[in-house]
Amino acid sequence: MTSESRDPLATFLSAAREQQVFSGAAWSVGTVDGAANRGLLGTRAWGGDPVDAETIWDLASLTKPIVGLVVMALLERGRLALTDPIALHLPVYTDTDKADITIWHLLTHTSGIPGGQRLYRDHTDPTSLLRAVRQLPLRAAPGIQVEYSSQGFMILGLIAEAASGQTLDALVRRYVAEPVGMPHLMYNPPEEVRPLAAATEECAWRGRLIQGTVHDENAEVLGGVAAHAGLFATLDDIERLGLALLREGQGEHGRLLAPRTLAVMTRPATDHLDPLDHRRSLAWQGADILGTVPGDLLTTEAYGHAGFTGTSLWVDPTLGFYAVLLTNRVHPRRDSTAMQWVRPRFHNLAVTSVLERRG
Repeated sequence: MTSESRDPLATFLSAAREQQVFSGAAWSVGTVDGAANRGLLGTRAWGGDPVDAETIWDLASLTKPIVGLVVMALLERGRLALTDPIALHLPVYTDTDKADITIWHLLTHTSGIPGGQRLYRDHTDPTSLLRAVRQLPLRAAPGIQVEYSSQGFMILGLIAEAASGQTLDALVRRYVAEPVGMPHLMYNPPEEVRPLAAATEECAWRGRLIQGTVHDENAEVLGGVAAHAGLFATLDDIERLGLALLREGQGEHGRLLAPRTLAVMTRPATDHLDPLDHRRSLAWQGADILGTVPGDLLTTEAYGHAGFTGTSLWVDPTLGFYAVLLTNRVHPRRDSTAMQWVRPRFHNLAVTSVLERRG
């Protein structure tokens, strides 16, 4: 890493750490040819060990597009189609108001299933929590509006398992981690690996500091393996994913998705509902005109996703650009709102510095 005086990204993120936005950060930005700027700073926890290449980060909702890649891999293999209704794969939904919601609706957050549901407060085991998801009243008819729904993705994970006959963690390993070359992408890090994790919240519900186990409470009730949250990874892992996406699905050890499948997955899907805000493709967020996460300089073809813990990955095929930012902005508390100004500024600086170097 270059000295902070010559590196705008390191300087900017160091200043954010000084303002206690996070205790640690890791980043990589670059082009199809590889990283143009990458670095590590801070500590895994306040007063803890330094962040290094082995640090694993709780990806939070960055889990969603990774599971979306699994769903598209199953689509390529004829195990499912975007038009499949939930009840086709999960008969327990047959007589519910969600029976005819499709996989497309779930992937685009247009299912009408309400999001932001703290079901863990009243449901302390997977069976009870998933029953509660099934019983949630729809907020709107499917396809009418975008409402970000982790609960919809919980159902999507169950569909992937039913369509394939494999567990979700095995599917992620087979269809994403192995072809891309992401050896540390995992659910439920083993106990000996947990000290390597960036700490997240000092959680009153669990009565402890969370380090190396999933931050999302609903995911914890589900055993740490869910489609909406739960994955951990290193900077190297997510950097390789960004490069594979830029390289039309070609990973270090195999094909992630065929180019045509990836194109279908990442093209805008909800502009007919709201062209200015809440743009969605299949499991990915689009570069909203009114959005704050991707900044101001990406093109309308850009796609990416953020995680509640302070993680994100963005890819712009038009610019030939990717950006990874991994932080623990919920450490030690989740109530900070500073990441809403850190992310767009980081991406603006990243785009500018990479394009200047390439130019």
